[in-house]
Amino acid sequence: MRARQFWLVCLILAGGCTATSRRAAPTTAINDARPDGFAPDVRLVTTDLRGFALHAPSFFAGIRNAAGGGKVNILALSGGGSEGAFGAGALVGMTRAHARPQFELVTGVSAGALIAPFAFLGPRWDPELEAAFTSDHRYLMSGSPGWNFMTRLIFPLGRKRRDPLFDMVDHYVTPALIDAVARAAATGRRLIIGTTDLDTEETVLWNMGAIAEHGGEAARALFRDVLVASASVPGIFPPVLIRVRDERREYDELHVDGSVTTTVFTFPLVANLRPQDLPPLRGSRLLMIVNGQLASAPETTPLNTVAVLARSFSAALNYKTRDAILGTISLAGRLGMQFHMTLLPADFPHANPVDFTPQFMRKLFDYGERCAEEGRLWITPERAIQANTHVDPAAPGIEPACPGANAVDSAWH
Repeated sequence: MRARQFWLVCLILAGGCTATSRRAAPTTAINDARPDGFAPDVRLVTTDLRGFALHAPSFFAGIRNAAGGGKVNILALSGGGSEGAFGAGALVGMTRAHARPQFELVTGVSAGALIAPFAFLGPRWDPELEAAFTSDHRYLMSGSPGWNFMTRLIFPLGRKRRDPLFDMVDHYVTPALIDAVARAAATGRRLIIGTTDLDTEETVLWNMGAIAEHGGEAARALFRDVLVASASVPGIFPPVLIRVRDERREYDELHVDGSVTTTVFTFPLVANLRPQDLPPLRGSRLLMIVNGQLASAPETTPLNTVAVLARSFSAALNYKTRDAILGTISLAGRLGMQFHMTLLPADFPHANPVDFTPQFMRKLFDYGERCAEEGRLWITPERAIQANTHVDPAAPGIEPACPGANAVDSAWH
């Protein structure tokens, strides 16, 4: 490469890393800034003890009231990229097996965030859920992970005003969906999505029902932007700027994939510090869908940067998810909650969260659907952790068993 060309590339890369303009972010992690026109309870920083104490009583009372005197049903959906097709199939399979309750609380991160609105709204939205996770989404990955990473260096907020992920989410976040979420939220049910605020390096939990109840195009736009941000894997998809304001001025916050800080969640982090606010959920039933694996079979990592980064991120996500599950086991035990989970077995062949081909996503969807229909989806979290402490490569041509193959759970029938 000629010297002039070399320095031109360097200038382009440097400019892409620094030249994109934005407003300043708020100067404190815990603050009163929020999207213009929206209520204070529209979101919560997961470490905001004061905010949690202020809003928890009405938040959890609404959930209890929505259950109508019965048990509260909670669904937590993890990230996982294209492997979210597994969770989508599992929900549709529960519908077919007549084993899907109404969930009073649904939480989602990353791919789980994209599933969450349909899971929240119930079986009538299964056709949209299936279409969203079995259609051809190869355009989301316009090149190799390495090429996408280089593209983000040059164009950190995307080359166009709209990114492919934005367009996909925008297609499904219709006024009808917003209206349906608002009606469900009016009964006290809650839909919570997690994003990562890069400026504070904290998890932000968004009350999507409160956003939907605001109504109009502003609600649809913010609802869509939160979902896009929650699924925007750094280096693959561009981050999302969300404009907020307090009594003094406007700010820009930069939000990315919620899995950067929280791979799956049921309650805010500070809930462990205020257990006195959680009794309305005592005796609840909690389901957690992990859209991926908790461990990977050993393999020789190639000596190239992309492979090293990919394997490093995989290891970090696996351990963060295990840690989140262990924390949930502890909290569920204190509240007398019935806690079951499901996940992709470690021997599931060719699992790849960036494979958006329709063949792979359909395979995952059908697997989740089949296991749910057969009543072989759910296992205890303790068993899930134990089953993923030692992983050997899968035997070629052997179809993986359902997660609950040896422990069929009838509690949801």
